[in-house]
Amino acid sequence: MISMYTKPRGGPQEIILQFYREGKSQRSICKTLGISRKTVQKYISDYATSSSTASQETASLNEYLTKTPAYNAENRGKRRLTNEIQQAIDNLLLLNEDNKQQGLVKQLLKKCDIFDQLQSQGFSIGYTSVCNYIKDKKQAATKPKEAYIRQLYAPGSVCEFDWAEVKLRINGELCRYQLAVFTSAYSNYRYARLFSRQDTLSFMEAHIAFFDLLGYVYQELVYDNMRVAVARFVGKHEKQPTDALLQLRGHYGFTHRFCNVRRGNEKGHVERSVEYVRRKSLSLKSTFDDLDQANAWLYGRVDQLNSSMQQLSGKTAIELLDEEKCFLRPSPLKLTCAEQAQLRAAAAAVDKYSAVSYRTNRYSVPDHLVGEFVDVRIMSQELFFYHKNTKIATHFRSYGKHDWLVSIDHYLDTFRKKPGAPSRGLWQAALPWPAAVILKAFMKNIFKISQKTLFIYYPFAKKTRCLMPYSKKVSSAWFAVAFASRRLKS
Repeated sequence: MISMYTKPRGGPQEIILQFYREGKSQRSICKTLGISRKTVQKYISDYATSSSTASQETASLNEYLTKTPAYNAENRGKRRLTNEIQQAIDNLLLLNEDNKQQGLVKQLLKKCDIFDQLQSQGFSIGYTSVCNYIKDKKQAATKPKEAYIRQLYAPGSVCEFDWAEVKLRINGELCRYQLAVFTSAYSNYRYARLFSRQDTLSFMEAHIAFFDLLGYVYQELVYDNMRVAVARFVGKHEKQPTDALLQLRGHYGFTHRFCNVRRGNEKGHVERSVEYVRRKSLSLKSTFDDLDQANAWLYGRVDQLNSSMQQLSGKTAIELLDEEKCFLRPSPLKLTCAEQAQLRAAAAAVDKYSAVSYRTNRYSVPDHLVGEFVDVRIMSQELFFYHKNTKIATHFRSYGKHDWLVSIDHYLDTFRKKPGAPSRGLWQAALPWPAAVILKAFMKNIFKISQKTLFIYYPFAKKTRCLMPYSKKVSSAWFAVAFASRRLKS
């Protein structure tokens, strides 16, 4: 730091030295240093005030001479930062906001660009003044920081639930999936499961699977304002729960609490768990054959996280969960949740295909039911079809558009009546690529089985390998197809 004593025109130190040590008058000091007489009087009076409280004059003089000058800049105005310049800066900041809304985040003006623009417009102002004005502008626009109160939870009292979105490559296709996460507020025990959609069925199945795994139920569950939990808002603060949440609450006997809008801190355990589980479980591995395999991998990874030691408690989440169980309510019988619908098999233009349409996708049913009504029980991953209270078909649920899910068993009567139909039938396209190739190899190259023979003896080959001629060859062919295709249930 440069002391004021070294300045060419002198300073307070020079004034004091000339007045006390050299015995000069205030007038002569003014002429020598070329400063105002009021300035000289001010420094001499300040020194006299400080020396009156000091024990020794020498100590007072040394302290005053080494003291850094202080200036009162509280009420100092910004003379160069005029209203015209402020308006010009505000216009450029508004231009940045417009570019942000249009997605041009890489084409924003920096502070140096705003300064250059002001100079090109003929304004005389320093770069620091521009930066300080922009900084004050942003601070005035931001909300003041909020204080929070740390919460203490009793064992078994609160469990929090939330959704998260993940991207996985299932069966070679990159799609978005929904991650349901539960977190205990006391033990920090976590449970997670993947679903195709964030709908009511997935919401209910996640709760049923969580309570079934634990064997116990928490006293209170906390949710944000998700659509599957909140039916509608009643006034400013009241929220009406959905029928699904009321059904879960009535069966398992827990209470619920909704967070305020945009207050994720009110369920901070699961908010942190969502990011933690997604990063720890699905960052290194995100490619799976099907959703069941992805859930199996996720369950293993989450179990490892629950088995790791926590820094604050020195215990694992599983150990803390065991402490909670004496405060939890035993879980009742497993709740059955499914949507019920009545559909007409092969309605209108698709009568001849013996298929049922559900949400733009086609699902095959036995061909003798063409024109009949069937009931469907809808789960999050499967569909069960019934005719006169008898199960007739089961299909994996497709979340795509205009997909065909076909089972060969449903068309055996039609294949026997139309032996040429299977050669280009849709059922071959519905099979995975290896299954179709293996089936053709068995029919043409290995056993020389015709399509008519294959489908005539298929029902008998499913039961035994030596019931009729060709049954061993036919059943071997279908066994190879079933081995290559998980969707084919022989």
